Amino acid sequence: MLQVGFRYFSVAEDFFTSIIIHCRHWFSVYHIPSRPSFMGSCTTNLNDLLIQGTRWSAGLVEVGLSRFCPLIYGASRMPILQSFCYAWLALFPTCFISLWILATIPSLSLLNEITVYPKVTNPFFLVFLYVFVLSNLQHIREIHSTGASLHEWKHEQRVWMMKAITSHLYGSTHAIMEKLGVKEANFLPTNKVINEDEVKLHQMGIYNFQTSRMFLVPLCSLVTLNVLAFVVGIFRMVFHKEFIDEIFTQTFLSFYIVLMGYPVLEGMMLRKDKGRIAPTVSCYSLIFSVFILSFGKLLVTY
Repeated sequence: MLQVGFRYFSVAEDFFTSIIIHCRHWFSVYHIPSRPSFMGSCTTNLNDLLIQGTRWSAGLVEVGLSRFCPLIYGASRMPILQSFCYAWLALFPTCFISLWILATIPSLSLLNEITVYPKVTNPFFLVFLYVFVLSNLQHIREIHSTGASLHEWKHEQRVWMMKAITSHLYGSTHAIMEKLGVKEANFLPTNKVINEDEVKLHQMGIYNFQTSRMFLVPLCSLVTLNVLAFVVGIFRMVFHKEFIDEIFTQTFLSFYIVLMGYPVLEGMMLRKDKGRIAPTVSCYSLIFSVFILSFGKLLVTY
């Protein structure tokens, strides 16, 4: 049975095909042959990756908001746990909400001298430590099972954060607007044309930031905000040691975000090649960071 994606209301035709055939009681087998069955191409630059991620996110959320929502359509046609798995995947792009909160609230609270996490000596601190450590160990285990290295884990963490901040946000917004009849679905394909210069940067693990400001400004702004929060947190822990117990978690979280976002900082301040982040984008990001700080200060005041 061959089904073509353009006949669907969603651009995530592979996901839609999968849920339909499983609802028709087909069985699938996870099989990885020792010799690849076919070879394909993937995106080799950040621009195409984020555009592709936006399209996929929009397609998944479109299914999640339709009558084919796995929790509604699939619950009576497949095992309940399987419908939960499909529902998780369909609504996965909405994780941008939690990630935006994680990247802004702790840092803004730290800058405004507000504690949002338990003290390190508080037993409840172990709950946050458990979630952070175990989630990363789970990802490392998955990476290791494919034969990849810790370098791949770091790369996947960075790409996931970049896509969650931008692609998942824009894709989910697009799907909601399309559901409300404000915007029609977009079926533009991803560019797969091979550019030798881009491939070289990709193989070297260097990000090519020649992409839209719509993608770069949020990334640069959040990294800049967390750099400031990290510096302030370190300053307070060094000169006001009585606060170490209270602000350690928030300071460490800002450090982790800065560490994962280091390629963005490098593109803003250190790189001089064509793939760097343009100075105008850095200026827009600084303005947006000031806006976030002002908005955060306004919320704290009132």
